[in-house]
Amino acid sequence: MRETQNSKILTYLAEGNTITPLKALKLFGCMRLGARIWDLKKMGNKIYGRTVAVKTRNGIAHIKEYGLYLKGVK
Repeated sequence: MRETQNSKILTYLAEGNTITPLKALKLFGCMRLGARIWDLKKMGNKIYGRTVAVKTRNGIAHIKEYGLYLKGVK
């Protein structure tokens, strides 16, 4: 059975990683990370999002970074 983008992203987050749209594109070929996060939340996964500032060649950009609330970790 072929692994979906949703399952790949969820596995990645479950390993304690965070993900940004650029990282999702590079790792999984996912161009719509927000939609995949919405799908995962709809399935009952506890995912948080936070805005982070990143340096770009034109200054500072604010992007969304997502992570998974892990059991036993506050």
